[in-house]
Amino acid sequence: MTKKIVVTGLGATSPLGGNATDTWNALLAGESGASNLDYEWVERTSLPITFAAQARVRPVDVLARQETKRLDPSSQFALIAGREAWADAGMPAVEPERLAVDWATGIGGVWTLLDAWDTLRERGPRRVLPMTVPMLMPNGPGAAIGMDLHARAGITTVVSACASSTESLVNAYNRLQAGLADVVIAGGSEAAIHPLPIASFAAMQALSKRNDSPATASRPYDISRDGFVLGEGAAALVIETEEHALARGAHIYAELLGGSITSDAYHITAPDPEGSAAARAMIATIQNAGADLSDVMHINAHATSTPVGDIAEYNALRRVFGDLLDGIPVSATKASTGHLLGGAGAIEALFTVKALAERILPPTINLTEQDPAIPLDVVTAPRALGTGDLLAISNSFGFGGHNAVVAFRSV
Repeated sequence: MTKKIVVTGLGATSPLGGNATDTWNALLAGESGASNLDYEWVERTSLPITFAAQARVRPVDVLARQETKRLDPSSQFALIAGREAWADAGMPAVEPERLAVDWATGIGGVWTLLDAWDTLRERGPRRVLPMTVPMLMPNGPGAAIGMDLHARAGITTVVSACASSTESLVNAYNRLQAGLADVVIAGGSEAAIHPLPIASFAAMQALSKRNDSPATASRPYDISRDGFVLGEGAAALVIETEEHALARGAHIYAELLGGSITSDAYHITAPDPEGSAAARAMIATIQNAGADLSDVMHINAHATSTPVGDIAEYNALRRVFGDLLDGIPVSATKASTGHLLGGAGAIEALFTVKALAERILPPTINLTEQDPAIPLDVVTAPRALGTGDLLAISNSFGFGGHNAVVAFRSV
């Protein structure tokens, strides 16, 4: 028997705010999290891109000193978001053997890895910290949450580039449907604002070059878009069976209807321009939710602000919805947050849940001249949603041809 799965807790630390509420409010206010990087390594390494979307609140201001010393920044962000989501859910009294973590990251502990390499070269092997491997492991963020909350039903880490944390939500939904847990903390984190990833993304012409105007650099669907803005942070959702949530009197934000995962098998970085596999993920998600295409009232698009990526997603959307697409409002929230890579799907799922719960759609900033090749109904100012049952989807696509889509329904 199919169970109802619901969202009962939200947590985030992002370029827009140090918690979910501040992040959401800044998003609705049309703020940008992008700014110039004020680090000596920017000039020392002659980086061609000198800005990014950094977390607005630094982990050192939130976590205990020992936690910042023993955790990579990607794990620090995860722990902050996970703890907030857990508290927001009312700290469910669940048996540890019925509590699981499904987490995600695209890159993992890049700061730990590269700092340790510098230490090895400059100071020798005796100065390499014994915690280096546990800190750099991609499963480190999920493990940090699991140990903090005593989750013993399993800790799973997804590493599927920018589709990672949407996949973690799909896995969490399936875990709950299979009866393997009663409560799951799902989400993703990333902390890759480091010279090497910036240099690499810049070399592949993926990043915006607007060094003189960081706040307007991420501009999905705009005719002048020239690449994404690298972001960092984390978002977490506490999800559980409706039966478990009702039994403990939990506040329910929205119903998670599940999702779907497909792959392009096309190119390691470029999306399939026809969007056929991405379209299959959307169709399967809607069908598995027992819904019709006409039921979809909102789309949180992947929309990274790259010339190729935005139009490929549009082609996939048009393939799925046809003329119905003209009446579906679309938000592209990376315009405000930048691109959190492995954490992107989680924070955008959080935005989708908040939009349904508060019945207001978040804006897409920096859209001054919409690309005529992408004729979407883009939400450019907060827009009220109607009454009744509302269904929304959130898309994520990643290097390697990963496609992941999740659907939520209002309650």
